[in-house]
Amino acid sequence: MRDKIRRLFRAGFTLIELMIVIVILGLLATVIMPRILGRPEQARRMKAKIDIRNIESALALFKTDTGRFPTTSEGLEALVSNPGIKNYNADAYLDKASLDPWGNRYIYISPGMNHKDYDLESYGKDGEDGGTEDNADIESWNLDEQGQ
Repeated sequence: MRDKIRRLFRAGFTLIELMIVIVILGLLATVIMPRILGRPEQARRMKAKIDIRNIESALALFKTDTGRFPTTSEGLEALVSNPGIKNYNADAYLDKASLDPWGNRYIYISPGMNHKDYDLESYGKDGEDGGTEDNADIESWNLDEQGQ
């Protein structure tokens, strides 16, 4: 009977072995977790860039049909419902005014200050104009220059 109990104790892990495994898992978590957690923000930024490209396409169609871009006061809502314009093609633009991935409205100004026709941007995670490198605004006039 004693031999059987001794074999059971030998088959298990010692406290030191368990502590070593926990320390190794902790070290792995501190190295890997920041990389995993950084991906959702990168995905949101990429979605905002794609949204801006899609809105730009809708704006180009709007201009083709009506001869002009929506005014700042009409905003992007002009791509969803007719603000009383001739030659408006309701099927060609947007189904609904989209929000950026952080739940804020895209900023639309026409004529633009950075581009002659219009400026279109998302203020990013903080929802405020400007920002740091990690939280830079996503702007239609320099999408290609912005990092991912």
